[in-house]
Amino acid sequence: MLAGVLGALLSIAAPAVPVEPAQPATGGAADRAAAPVLTLDEVVRVAREHQPQLRQAQFGTRAAQARADEARAPLLPQVTATAGYLRTTANFAGRPGSVPQTSTGGSGGTGGTGGTGAAPATSAFDTFNFYTTGLTVNQLLWDFNQTLDRYRAASAQAQATEESEHAITLQILLNARGAFFDARAQRALFIVARDTLLNQRRHLEQTQGFVEAGTRPQIDLAQARSDTANAEVNQINASNTFESAKAALNQAMGVEGPTDYDISDDSLPALPGEDQALEVLLLEAQKARPELASLAAQLRADLLVVHSIEGAYWPALGASAGFTQGGKTLSSLTWNLQAGLNLSWGIFQGGLTTAQVHEAEANLGGLQAQLDLVRQQIRVELDQARLSVHAGKASMSATQDGLTAAKQRLDLAEGRYETGVGNAIELGDAQIAVSNAAAQVVQADYRLATARAQLLKALGRQ
Repeated sequence: MLAGVLGALLSIAAPAVPVEPAQPATGGAADRAAAPVLTLDEVVRVAREHQPQLRQAQFGTRAAQARADEARAPLLPQVTATAGYLRTTANFAGRPGSVPQTSTGGSGGTGGTGGTGAAPATSAFDTFNFYTTGLTVNQLLWDFNQTLDRYRAASAQAQATEESEHAITLQILLNARGAFFDARAQRALFIVARDTLLNQRRHLEQTQGFVEAGTRPQIDLAQARSDTANAEVNQINASNTFESAKAALNQAMGVEGPTDYDISDDSLPALPGEDQALEVLLLEAQKARPELASLAAQLRADLLVVHSIEGAYWPALGASAGFTQGGKTLSSLTWNLQAGLNLSWGIFQGGLTTAQVHEAEANLGGLQAQLDLVRQQIRVELDQARLSVHAGKASMSATQDGLTAAKQRLDLAEGRYETGVGNAIELGDAQIAVSNAAAQVVQADYRLATARAQLLKALGRQ
């Protein structure tokens, strides 16, 4: 059965053959086997696995973690290898202040000044090979935590993004549960409409027999036909609304597929602690809600950004070492080694660092205000969900009593009508009262289920 549900939901490879909308299975085992049944647990599982918003958030978390790794890179040694080949001419071009090339002439040797003179500038198209290779290592030694705090800030931001992913998960699960409960309620309302139609048809047959026997006026038959037609319209509308609710449920789960499945009668049981005082529940919510954890991590990130920028007021010290080779042939390269320290200090940058610090501090203050706002929102959300649960439980009891009374009224009206004491209007009003009372029971059950789902989310539970 479960495989059938998943197959129906995930069959997107080819267009589905149009089928008649699946009617709610409310009869025996044969009716139940007509369509796969989707449970609440299955809805939650499918939403976790297929909801695009959740996958988008997961990739966002991965990207934030990668940015933290990027920020860590400057703290580690930077190793660069180079190799080059050059085909070049060897013409000398003298520059002012350069030592000229000289030539020796005559028998005076190289010791006399008279035999020494500047070599004439020559140019030729002769070309030569020149090969170079090199290896350079650079390591940051100290920059007053500019780079280290940037890495810490990126890591805190990655944690904030991960907590935001958890918050999105809570919202997606709330949406999926809410869509399931709405589809379940529409299914129940369809059953109410169907049962009402069946009862109206029974009344129509009964009234038609009375009219033919001459015990009831013709107007009763017209009234019964009108009530039956209205009941048929209500059933059609209820069936369409049920199918639309299942389409919305597919979207909430993040799947594409047909809606030829049925909805189970699953609901959320009473939540542990749902009757506790607001302040007690608020302590749990403040510890568990990922929105608060995300903002706290963002606050740490922004504070570290401030410290990182302030480090730019001071110099940065680095070390480097290198190995190079060069020559006209690969078999006779000349090598060199070098090592050194590098100290850089931005003495004045036009007030750039100060402005960046002020910007980061302003962002920090804005985040703190946002954190306070989210705390207030969570308190209101939690209180509303808690009160809705209490009201939902009270409404369930009241609507059940109302349905019982409406059914008793309908029984009495049917008895009075059969004995000729009652009339068609009294009977129709009693039937409408039963339908309305049954719908109120469905709505009360829906409100209670969704209130518990909202309370789950408000407490940070999944």
